[in-house]
Amino acid sequence: MRFPTPLTEAVLIQRYKRFLADVRLPNGDEITVHCPNPGAMLGLNQPGNRVWISDSGNPKRKLRHTLEIMEVPSPTTNAAVLVGINTNLPNKLAEEAILAGQIETLTGYSNLRREVKYGENSRIDILLEDDGRPPCYVEIKNVHFVREAGLHEFPDCKTARGAKHLHEMANMVRTGARAVMLYVIQREDGDRLSFAEDLDPNYAEAFQDAAKAGVEAIAIRCDISTQDITARHIISIES
Repeated sequence: MRFPTPLTEAVLIQRYKRFLADVRLPNGDEITVHCPNPGAMLGLNQPGNRVWISDSGNPKRKLRHTLEIMEVPSPTTNAAVLVGINTNLPNKLAEEAILAGQIETLTGYSNLRREVKYGENSRIDILLEDDGRPPCYVEIKNVHFVREAGLHEFPDCKTARGAKHLHEMANMVRTGARAVMLYVIQREDGDRLSFAEDLDPNYAEAFQDAAKAGVEAIAIRCDISTQDITARHIISIES
């Protein structure tokens, strides 16, 4: 996924109220931008971090700019790493990866639909369909939390909604469908994914229950630059 317009570099002053961030532009101006991420963003909120923001070009929008990428120290490389923080992007990144054949176990379907109603008042991120095959329900989660060298973790805070999705996916398997949890990792400094049981034991338990019910799990790591983000590398999952 290529950013439609060049991003602007800035410096993070503070991130607050979940969806707001104050940044300082190269000319010294300070502006408030939209932070499209409801999570805790652990390890990413340090004032002074370099960030990159996009410009909607719409002066009538309440917050014209959006926080897209942060640069943080990596516990893996001891150097700076770029992290995509926009949780609106993983669905598009996953769709591009599936259509490009980057996820071998999700190839061969003739039809891909987004945001399809299913279960109890839920919508699946991607539904894959093909004649003669069970439908494949793909639920996508964004990952950007690292606190141990080489290890990506999910979630970075409690997510009752995430546990609900796991229960819904297990129910779809029981109906004869295929269900896949797809974790899209918007950073480059890890080679495996695990679940942060200390931060959300309910999610970790729900994942184990879903796996026993037949829900599959895939983790795909992105290549990230200030020009584009591409989901490309399948990594292992430690459960």
